[in-house]
Amino acid sequence: MKIIKKLIKTNTIILSILILTYFSLYIYGHFTKKLPVTLANKYYFYDINNNIYNGNNDNWVKLDQISDNLIKATLAAEDKHFYNHLGFDYLRIVKALVNNIKNKKTVEGASTITQQYAKNLFLDFGKTWSRKIQEAWITIKLESQYKKDEILEGYLNTINYGGVFGIENASLYYFDKHAKDLTLSEATILAGIPKSPSNYSPIENEQNAKKRQKIILNSMIKNKYITQEEKEKAEKEQLSYIGENNNKISSLMYYQDAVIEELKEIKTIPKSFIETNGLKIYTTLNQDYQKTLEEKIKNNLQENKEIQVSSIILEPTTGKILALIGGRDYKTSQYNRAITSKRQVGSTIKPFLYYAALENGFTPSSTFTSEKTTFTFSDDKTYSPKNYNNEYPNKPISMAAAISYSDNIYAVKTHLFLGEETLVNIAHRIGIKTNLEAIPSLALGTEEISLIEMIQAYQTLANKGHKNEPYLIEKVEDQFGNILYEHKKNEELVLNESQVFILNELLTSTYQTEFIDYNYPTLISLAGKLSKKYAIKTGTTNTDRLIFGYNNDLLIGVWAGYDDNRETPSEDSQIPKNIWYETIEECLKDKEDNWYEIPNNVVGVLVNPITGELADDKTKQKKLFYYIKGTEPTYEDINLDILIPTIKEEN
Repeated sequence: MKIIKKLIKTNTIILSILILTYFSLYIYGHFTKKLPVTLANKYYFYDINNNIYNGNNDNWVKLDQISDNLIKATLAAEDKHFYNHLGFDYLRIVKALVNNIKNKKTVEGASTITQQYAKNLFLDFGKTWSRKIQEAWITIKLESQYKKDEILEGYLNTINYGGVFGIENASLYYFDKHAKDLTLSEATILAGIPKSPSNYSPIENEQNAKKRQKIILNSMIKNKYITQEEKEKAEKEQLSYIGENNNKISSLMYYQDAVIEELKEIKTIPKSFIETNGLKIYTTLNQDYQKTLEEKIKNNLQENKEIQVSSIILEPTTGKILALIGGRDYKTSQYNRAITSKRQVGSTIKPFLYYAALENGFTPSSTFTSEKTTFTFSDDKTYSPKNYNNEYPNKPISMAAAISYSDNIYAVKTHLFLGEETLVNIAHRIGIKTNLEAIPSLALGTEEISLIEMIQAYQTLANKGHKNEPYLIEKVEDQFGNILYEHKKNEELVLNESQVFILNELLTSTYQTEFIDYNYPTLISLAGKLSKKYAIKTGTTNTDRLIFGYNNDLLIGVWAGYDDNRETPSEDSQIPKNIWYETIEECLKDKEDNWYEIPNNVVGVLVNPITGELADDKTKQKKLFYYIKGTEPTYEDINLDILIPTIKEEN
């Protein structure tokens, strides 16, 4: 009995201290500097011409201009004791703790509306103890400095409704109506989104959204907000989702999401909106290019309702990302494939291999025999790559021809000749950060790499061997005009400019008619459509279609495929090609052809494009190939096949 009394006394003292501490902090918070309640998620985005293209929280509405249905649905879904606590719902915390311990995982949260609002005053949702203490202090300040209605108003105007911030913006986006006009059914759908925007967006997953709506409606009945009859009517109401806002460029959200991700990585930006009073973010966005890219994607996907795409437009000389799209439709999927997804890159890795070959003594005329081949290795391991459509010339072909036809046998022979680590080292040198395995099939792009990494690598080729990190943010200011961050150019010469020029010339062979022979160049379909000279390479795997192409002005990369990794049929191959050429031609229609100047130590020689041999009067097809002075072809060039001991020719 004495022990029980002692425990009660001890717990009473601890509880009294905690209550006294809380109320002391509450009183202290009341007299500290007042928090600006409108700051949560407050960004202003500017394009490359310093024109504002999106600003969150501009459509701020008073609480009396928000549907009572939405207010009650939010309270039922997020914090039914909101008007009865001082920022923390202790009973709910204990209940959640017990349930989570019982289930051995987090199955229930206990954050109040005020706590969630406090979190939204930060750029990210940090989970450190110092962040939790900061959020708790802000929660106390909010409760001590503002009335409950003011806190709820601020929360509803800044919360994330699936990439759309604020209830007025969300109402217009999803239902094309003002927040005050929402029906019970519409309100309960919207109130369900903030718990998990990617899972409960009705446009992305209506089935999940309806399940969440049912939970909220039941909670509203339990809290006597609605009747059973009203609930049933709301569940039966047929809803139409608009999924559009006032932005004429609907794909801007992909670009904006990528900007936010980059913003979070900048260490000089304060993590709290309280310190900055909101942020002005000056980006590299070219709205004309973004709109063009969006239109070309939309036009080319009309026949295929399931395939996904991603694309990036970059200025090679600076690394500025001028346009970016991470999927076919942001309203149905906010997953940003341009910066997040890693897919097999296929033959688009070959230019890096061939640069390594040029750096190691190869020339455009260097030959390997392309025929059915099995490569043998130690422990009786073999590798038998195949050319597309099993097309083989069964004779030596030049590097230029191998690039034109995307010959796999030539690529693997080159890879093994150089040593498998060579391609890995070159890829890392030009900006690919993914860990690549030094295996024979790496030459055919079997490793998975993100589109943004591939753009980085191709940028180095497009910028004559000078590497720049791709970026979206030029400058960040607080609302007072103080510069918090400014991009500094950090260009590095990592490749030989003359060899890069030669490679860029070789990459024009993919659409040139001089290479029509036993096979056709991979992009011969574009031969009559291009008004300018471009270096281009495509890549095809069972599940992915890619294309990268550039000149001195622009670099564009496009990926197409399916999220479930199903095979892409042959008819899908034209989708990324058409998007690429239509976009780059439209973007550069008012510019002169801007190809690269020939370096002083490079000479042009007429050769047979298939064999790489010097052309003479009897040569039917002639093509100007470029060489470092002193490496031009002779009539005594050797076939490199004899230098690869791992080849076993198949009969």
